[in-house]
Amino acid sequence: MAAWLAAARQAGNLSRLASPISAGQVSKLIQRRGLAGGADHGPPKVNFWEDPMSPSKWKEEHFVIITLSAWGLIIFGGYKKFSSGGKKETTEEKVAGAAH
Repeated sequence: MAAWLAAARQAGNLSRLASPISAGQVSKLIQRRGLAGGADHGPPKVNFWEDPMSPSKWKEEHFVIITLSAWGLIIFGGYKKFSSGGKKETTEEKVAGAAH
C-alpha cells in the first residue's frame, strides 16, 4: 500500500512540474493519416486486358509484369538470333559441300 502511495505522489509531483500544453500544441502532437484514402487521386486504374492500348490506365502491377516480360522476350530473342538461333549448318550440308 505504501508503494502505491509513493507512486501516486511521484506522479502528482511530475504532473505539477511539467509545463502545461496549450490546445495548439496538442493539435501538433496528434498524428494525421495524410493520403490514406478517400480523396480522388486521378483516373481509376484498369486491368490491362480491359484496355490493352492504354498503358497509362493499367494497374501498376500489370504494367510491371508486361514490361518485364517484353524485355525478357527482346533479350532472349536477340540472344537466340545472334548466337546459335540463326542458320545452322548441318553435317549433311558439310558433306555435300565437300563433295563438289
